[in-house]
Amino acid sequence: MYTVKGYKVQPFKCGPDYIDTKFHEAVCGRPSINLDTFMASPKHVVELFMHYGADADICIVEGMMGLFDGYDRALGSSYEIARVLDIPVVLVVDAKSAAYSMAALLSGFVNFKKDIRIAGVIYNKVGSVRHYDMLREVCSDLGIECYGYLPKDAALEQGSRYLGLDFSECNPDAQQLVELLENDVKWEELLKL
Repeated sequence: MYTVKGYKVQPFKCGPDYIDTKFHEAVCGRPSINLDTFMASPKHVVELFMHYGADADICIVEGMMGLFDGYDRALGSSYEIARVLDIPVVLVVDAKSAAYSMAALLSGFVNFKKDIRIAGVIYNKVGSVRHYDMLREVCSDLGIECYGYLPKDAALEQGSRYLGLDFSECNPDAQQLVELLENDVKWEELLKL
């Protein structure tokens, strides 16, 4: 997407992950940098973010596991990285087989810790436009931004057998994913964060 829109996107990854960073680099054309408070101090994490993001138009940090899941409770978690960097969080939530129950789940995320800012939500695995309308009502009732969705589509899923270090083959559904993101996610609004 960086070549289509012309943005310099600097990717980052929470934790010591070496597989996701390779995907980031393939998409963004820049090395993805690990941000990990288990192996580095919070000060060093900030320095890495500032250094590698200095010439980027967009910096994006992919979390890991659940927002508050770290090596010891929330230590080393995506929450901790967001707090250390003072960046907003966009939750990507699996909405498969759920509708208004999302209100309880999202309310928990929004209210659990007040020292980070939950900017909004992107729903994943949405079953239909009607399903998405119901999920948008959840955001409206909670007063949080809904940045869009991705539909439930088996063609977009990659099983664990694809999680390796060989990136020589291009996913044939990558263009479909880009089109869905452009059409169903408010990416222009995300750029304002």
